[in-house]
Amino acid sequence: MSLRARIVLGLVAIAAILLIPFGYALSSIENLHNTTRALRDREFAASLLLGAFREVTEDLDRSEDALLFLHDSASILRMDGTLNRVELMADSLHLYGLAPTGAAVRAASAKARSAAAQELSAATAGRAAAAEGISIDETRPAIAEIKRAISEGEVTLRNRTVARVETATTYADRAQRVGMGSLGFAVVFAALLAFWLARSISRPVYELDRGMRAVAEGDFSVPLEYSSRRSDEFGRLSASYASMASQLAEVDRMKAEFISVASHELKTPINVILGYVELIQEGVYGETNPKQKEILATVIKQANSLTRLVKRLLDISRFEASGGKLDTRDIHLPRFLTNMEAAFSVLANQREIEFSIRHSPNLPETVHWDEDRMNEVVGNLLSNAFKFTPREGSVVLDVDRADGSIRITVADTGAGIDPAQLPHVFQKFFQADNQAQAAVKGTGLGLAIAKEIVDAHGGTIGVESERGSGSKFTVVLPISVESKRRPHVTRS
Repeated sequence: MSLRARIVLGLVAIAAILLIPFGYALSSIENLHNTTRALRDREFAASLLLGAFREVTEDLDRSEDALLFLHDSASILRMDGTLNRVELMADSLHLYGLAPTGAAVRAASAKARSAAAQELSAATAGRAAAAEGISIDETRPAIAEIKRAISEGEVTLRNRTVARVETATTYADRAQRVGMGSLGFAVVFAALLAFWLARSISRPVYELDRGMRAVAEGDFSVPLEYSSRRSDEFGRLSASYASMASQLAEVDRMKAEFISVASHELKTPINVILGYVELIQEGVYGETNPKQKEILATVIKQANSLTRLVKRLLDISRFEASGGKLDTRDIHLPRFLTNMEAAFSVLANQREIEFSIRHSPNLPETVHWDEDRMNEVVGNLLSNAFKFTPREGSVVLDVDRADGSIRITVADTGAGIDPAQLPHVFQKFFQADNQAQAAVKGTGLGLAIAKEIVDAHGGTIGVESERGSGSKFTVVLPISVESKRRPHVTRS
């Protein structure tokens, strides 16, 4: 599955999972809405209708009293009109699910209508006692049946309303429980799915970043911890990375081999040339005139420059060929600094440069470094400082302790370096454009070698400088470094 398809599928799955509780909540809300609407449209309307029934039954009682005592046509018409209203309202009860109540009301209404007619007939015939008997035995019981049917309808309506309210409450509670539970489950599942999706992407990205950083530092042997046989884009990237690292490692090996072979092949003829030129300059093969001596001095100077370059090339090729192996041992730090002071004091006096070594009182007595390599690093930094510092300038070697490490700083008041060139000073063969102020032209390899040695010790080296204001190189090293072979690193 491609990376794009995996991302799309993951996002769609997360969206679907989150929509499930949302859909259930909508369904529950719809059920609650329907129940509430039923309460409004049926139970509430039915309650109003039964309330109106109560008023009409009171009219029936009054009409019955009028009929009993007045015995006139107006009374019977009023009774008939009230019963018509009762029957009309009874016909409406089936609309609200109260059809049995409506049927009972209509049956009782028919009884009341028939009894009222008999009661009027007896009263108009002068049989008052018979009319009163019909009222007590038939008319009023029929009206009571209407009231009883209405009461039963009210009970039915009340029970149904309670059931609907309980149903609405159940829907609400269920929606809350299931909704919250579903939402919690959906969030957890979506989080797990998102974690899987992020990990399936972030892990290969992290591995690629780790591998590319190693390549940027010159280590071409770091494998990626996921298979190049994956069918997605990361699999193709892994295969491309492996091919690139292999090709770069081969190019680096060929370059190192070429430098080593070329340096060895150059060393012997340069020494022969230098030896013969010195013999000629000394007059072994006859006297030379001043012009010839001047030319011979130039040749010797250039031959010595080539010798230094070849020596540097051999040093760096040996160091890289050994994989940066360090021969670490305990070094008495005060003695190390004393030797540095003794080695450069003569040079400082010759060039009339003030040279001082400062160190903090909390320095450890011993450090565990490769002494020869660190002599080379500090010596190179001091040599550069003296090379670019004019007469009556100053060079300071400052050593102090910083968070469990040793910080070595070499500062001078020399020509300085253009800030734009600072990122390149540790690259091989790079020379800043301040060489005109140098007492001796360099090879462009000293700082590159120093950085490789410092890196092999697990330390850092940096520089701060401004043109015309001098430079300050800072080396930070662990107090104790184990003998180890660091990954092969080549910077160019």
